[in-house]
Amino acid sequence: MNLEKITRVGCIALGVLGIIFLSIVFASGDDSIKMAAASGNYGAITPIILLSQVILFIAVAITLIFSFREIAEDKSKLKNALKSVGLFFMVILIAFFISKGVETPMRDGQVLSATGSKLVGTGIRVFYILTIIAVVLMVFPSAKKIFKK
Repeated sequence: MNLEKITRVGCIALGVLGIIFLSIVFASGDDSIKMAAASGNYGAITPIILLSQVILFIAVAITLIFSFREIAEDKSKLKNALKSVGLFFMVILIAFFISKGVETPMRDGQVLSATGSKLVGTGIRVFYILTIIAVVLMVFPSAKKIFKK
């Protein structure tokens, strides 16, 4: 069996499992799921969550394996990859330095530390910065083509 057939069979199997688990959730009904969740029993939902975690792990692992394999084959790609990683860490550092850390009381009575607050702010700012960069990189070439014509 070649890799394409294995992948296809795996995707079909995971899809069938997802459909089965979804039908279990639908068969359980909203009220019984809410009642069970109130007592700490997440039996109907747990299989879907575990399946999604397995699928996420598989996707990340395959992506990393193929990415590293491709980078290892071509030295120029290694240089570009290192530049990208460096720029990503630069964005994280910029977001970290512009974030403020303030102790914040939470709903459960605990207090989020100043460091924790600063890390949360950093994550949010990294998201915003990368979103702005992505939008600019999508819009700019399109606008350039429109005005060029």
